[in-house]
Amino acid sequence: VSGLGLDAASVWSGMLAGRSALAPLTAFHAPSLPSRLVSEVPAFKTRDFVPKSHRKFLKVMARDIELAVVAAAHAVADAGLAEVGDAAGGAGAVPPERFGCQVGSGLIATDLDEFIGAVAGSRSSDDPSRLDLQAWGDGGMEQLPPLWLLKYLPNMLACHVSIVHDLRGPSNTVTCNEASGGLSIGEAFRVLQRGQADACLCGGLESKVNPMGLVRQQLTGRLVQSDGADATVVRPFDRDACGTAIGEGGGLVVLEAAESFTQRADGRSAYARVLGFAGRQSRNPASGNRTPDPGGEAVADAVRAALREASRSPADLDVVIPTGLGCPAWDAAEVAGLQAALGPVLKRVPLMAPRASVGTLGAGNGGFDLCLAALTLRHGELPPILNRHEPIPGATARVAGQLHTALLVSSALGGQTTAMVVERVGPTSKAGTTEAER
Repeated sequence: VSGLGLDAASVWSGMLAGRSALAPLTAFHAPSLPSRLVSEVPAFKTRDFVPKSHRKFLKVMARDIELAVVAAAHAVADAGLAEVGDAAGGAGAVPPERFGCQVGSGLIATDLDEFIGAVAGSRSSDDPSRLDLQAWGDGGMEQLPPLWLLKYLPNMLACHVSIVHDLRGPSNTVTCNEASGGLSIGEAFRVLQRGQADACLCGGLESKVNPMGLVRQQLTGRLVQSDGADATVVRPFDRDACGTAIGEGGGLVVLEAAESFTQRADGRSAYARVLGFAGRQSRNPASGNRTPDPGGEAVADAVRAALREASRSPADLDVVIPTGLGCPAWDAAEVAGLQAALGPVLKRVPLMAPRASVGTLGAGNGGFDLCLAALTLRHGELPPILNRHEPIPGATARVAGQLHTALLVSSALGGQTTAMVVERVGPTSKAGTTEAER
């Protein structure tokens, strides 16, 4: 789910066409914001994506939750588990107690219309421009809607998705900025490896296209200063990069154990196989961790560990999908880490740039990127790389050969980093062994 569309087919066709969903902000009026270039998800009705039995809960769904519900509906339908808008179940479905749910989310920003009354009622009697916390505790917060908290808890994405689709297996929520989606997929990967579930719905979704979300991101200094008229100003790994833009959306996938999928596939083919995963953490004391470690140590360590678990070498990689914000310090650190881990291979492997198409999706980056990797490997096509006219050293390759193995990297504000190795599912693996042998 992204500004390019509400399903994988729409997003994929938009990526192949080289279309950007970045445009001037329309969700609310904010002419004083220095950055008004965003990517907004097209209009939809959440009720179309949930069964009738769950529609009474629509009033306690924040935007982030709605996006997760849409993504989950398409994921389970594409996996042959349900129709869009219906609950999972029925013949051939994964048993509910063996179906987990791990969803990455952000710290959901409250709707100001719901919050402002409580704040206004808590003003200091001495200075009406200041908030009196005593007044807030004495009665201000009582003006919040009764179910207010249930609408904005980060774990509510996984909560609603699990209820709608009757997922009773291991469940978890990860909130680690842009690494959240990747970490959630890694958690699902480990759950399957431990045999605690046969399948997991995993990934991440987020929307920061709201007043509080955009102001917070503006304060990080990472947003491009733009009125939104020029979508080409987000330039990942380009010498002229000057900042990123906020998008909303992300992606969810059904990650399933091979044995389970084979038993219920009924002629359906998988998109790709996750071979290895790793998560690492770095810090940059010089900036109080507000900017990344310039050497990209966490990126390098995570990539090496993921390749090691996957039993693959850098030479096996055909494409890399990094975070690629379009912020000079962040892009440089990511390339430094990739160079340390991949060596000369980086000169021939293209670095994709989805942030130039849909913006940074926050917690949704990892899920969106895994969906993009799966589609790229299945179709054997590399979408055009947008806005990279003068590549920085290490990001010069633009054309891929065969597309068999992909590396995904997610780096977050705060230093959390994930790496994942994904391989196309086909009759023969790159190493020459058949699927049955593997």
